[in-house]
Amino acid sequence: MSAHQFHVPTSKADADPRRWVALAVLLIASFMNLIDVTIVNVALPSLEKNLGAGPNEIEWVIAAYVLSFALGLLPFGRLGDIVGRTHMFLIGVAAFTAASALCGLAPSIEWLIIARVLQGLAGAAMTPQVLAIAQVTFPPEEKGQAFSLFGLSSGLAAVTGPILGGILIGANLGGLDWRPIFLVNVPVGIVAVVAGWYLIPRTPGHPGLKNDFVGIALFVAAMVALVYPLVEGRAFGWPAWAWGMIAGSFALAALFVLWQRRRAAGDKPQLLNFSLISNPNYLLGLLITTIFASGVPAMFMVLSLMLQSGFGFTPLESGLTNTPFSVGVLTVSLFIGRLGQRWLRTRLGLGAAILVVGIAWLDFTIRGLGQSTDHWVFLPPLFLAGLGLGLGFSGLFQSVLAGVPSRDAGAGAGALQAFQQIGGAIGVALVGEIFFTGLASGFAAGATPASAFAEAAAPAIIYQIVSFGLVVILVPFLKIRPPHQPGQGHAPAAPPSVVAEA
Repeated sequence: MSAHQFHVPTSKADADPRRWVALAVLLIASFMNLIDVTIVNVALPSLEKNLGAGPNEIEWVIAAYVLSFALGLLPFGRLGDIVGRTHMFLIGVAAFTAASALCGLAPSIEWLIIARVLQGLAGAAMTPQVLAIAQVTFPPEEKGQAFSLFGLSSGLAAVTGPILGGILIGANLGGLDWRPIFLVNVPVGIVAVVAGWYLIPRTPGHPGLKNDFVGIALFVAAMVALVYPLVEGRAFGWPAWAWGMIAGSFALAALFVLWQRRRAAGDKPQLLNFSLISNPNYLLGLLITTIFASGVPAMFMVLSLMLQSGFGFTPLESGLTNTPFSVGVLTVSLFIGRLGQRWLRTRLGLGAAILVVGIAWLDFTIRGLGQSTDHWVFLPPLFLAGLGLGLGFSGLFQSVLAGVPSRDAGAGAGALQAFQQIGGAIGVALVGEIFFTGLASGFAAGATPASAFAEAAAPAIIYQIVSFGLVVILVPFLKIRPPHQPGQGHAPAAPPSVVAEA
């Protein structure tokens, strides 16, 4: 069967008869990427024990993936425009599969971190193409039904990840311990690549387009210069070079802005459109997105380590304990689409406020723990926080993009996804600093594992309360124009990745 050529259908009659099977391939690849966000959390104590990983290395297992994913989204999105989105999608899935194999076979924590960087870059090559391909595969009357499946898939990934991770680690297949959580991607990825080669239409490339390589280099350097010392600074006693790198990250960010302005003046391609950089409302939206997204990955890193290393939970018990949060997100996602673009800021602000209450409840619960506990005490606060995340994220991207001109909507959405992931990496670094510093102090004072982990987790989780509280304060300053006004585009719904952040 030869690869069929690109054709934009205008009705069911001229749509490709294999479009739903092609959609299944896109959903499988997207699910594989999304589930990797959550499945790793329950494996952290096993990684710590099996590979002799230290606190900063445990942080890098999460941060390396999130950061490389964030930094790759914009340039790989543009590269998909240049070489063709189907071509880039298949490359991304193949690379993600290979990187997953490298993760599963890693002989040391250093190799695992390198493999996680490659996995994040591969995910960034794959993800921007998925919705774009689906957009041109279905006729107008079927797009709503097709896109609703992406939301359902992301919600299921959020619920499935922790449980599947716990089952795979608990089963200890072939004595491989944590490794199957990565190796399970290999057969799935191979099927997705082969099926995608035959079933997904070849979208055309635009070789005349160019990427902004200097902008990419400045953006990557700025983000790495910020995140690296936040993760490693504690291990080295916060030397001068760590503070110098943080200061240098702001200088590099300023150079990035100046470079984008120069590219815009010369009417040349920009990594991030200067019209967006010079839009104060959009910049506020980027800040809110970064803060909002910084809380959840770090919180589950702390919870998983506390439950397993502190209270002796198995990986499966830990995954099941975290599941009410994902169920809360999924519960909201099942009905929130019916609201469309109504009450965007209200949803964002109310969601953040519910998160503050839920996480404050969780913090109070952790502070009251004794030498043992069970998963039931965590169910109510985690479920409430999950409802808050689902509600807040349902309005986040649309709130920010509702004030962006339609010509910039695509670039604006891509940048929001990137800063969402950057927020996750920064949150892991900051919360990890608080948590592991407190843990070291607890053990130095002779505390039991349960007491040491609980006493370190409680102040670390305050970061989430503060960050979501700050979102509540900032949201009223976002300006949202009615989407039907001239020059304004309809803001797209939040991408699937935001839901699986749970």
